Amino acid sequence: QVQLVESGGGSVQAGGSLRLSCVSSGDISNYKYMAWFRQAPGKEREGVAAIYSPFGITDYADSVKGRFTISRDNAKSTVYLQMDSLIPEDTAMYSCAATDAGWIALRLSVFAYKYWGQGTQVTVSS
Repeated sequence: QVQLVESGGGSVQAGGSLRLSCVSSGDISNYKYMAWFRQAPGKEREGVAAIYSPFGITDYADSVKGRFTISRDNAKSTVYLQMDSLIPEDTAMYSCAATDAGWIALRLSVFAYKYWGQGTQVTVSS
């Protein structure tokens, strides 16, 4: 029943920044885990960042660690992905995901999540 809608994608030069947003139709406090994934043409979908509530524990793919930051605002039913120092390899369709599972061991696995948005495109040029 829940719907997730992403926004904030676009085209930027290498070294630039973008801030993605994912708005939920429901109360995101119902979802202990929320995450961002990305998929480039011809490649498999990969986990980028995840956040666990109520402790705010985060996980990042090694390829984005130190450049991307995930956060959530339960009052606005929104999760964000701040992307800095973008490189061409970051070009992909970015989707947000959520689950109401009590515990998951692999928080960047596509198999851990139940609800998905349609995605927003990010393109980074050299």
